[in-house]
Amino acid sequence: MRKLTLFYIGSHPDHQGRYLSEILEQDDTWLEVTHDYIQWLFPTKEFSRVTPNAPIITKEIEAAFLNDELLRNHLKASFTRLLSFYGLEYSSGEITKATNWNDRKENWFTQDTHNNLRITRILKSLFCLGLETDAQLFYNFLISLQQSEKDFGITSLTLKYWKEALG
Repeated sequence: MRKLTLFYIGSHPDHQGRYLSEILEQDDTWLEVTHDYIQWLFPTKEFSRVTPNAPIITKEIEAAFLNDELLRNHLKASFTRLLSFYGLEYSSGEITKATNWNDRKENWFTQDTHNNLRITRILKSLFCLGLETDAQLFYNFLISLQQSEKDFGITSLTLKYWKEALG
């Protein structure tokens, strides 16, 4: 538990020696090709096959996030950064397409890719760690994209996982 909360406070690195602030400053290419940071930014209750030493949500971690505004604010910063990676933005309690939408959507929205597994992880993590409203907002926006965009390429199975991620 302590490793994850210290990482999220910003005082300690992840298993690769990277601090939260350093990860959030990486460009989209780095976020795409690096596969072991997402488990630290968005832990879940399941062990990761990709990063076996990644933290998992325990009752203690869940309680820490629910009771600590700084942890939740840093989680929100991680969420905001990943939204940008997907070509989306969060502003005034709303998720919208960002100016980079047309460039970024090809990386995940027009076909089923590993990035959609990341979205499942993000939804689960937000929901468990005190940002249920943001998880629901994100899910609702994803569904609205499905209905409004003609080049939607995400499978019905992925949509099912996204819905189930909300508990």
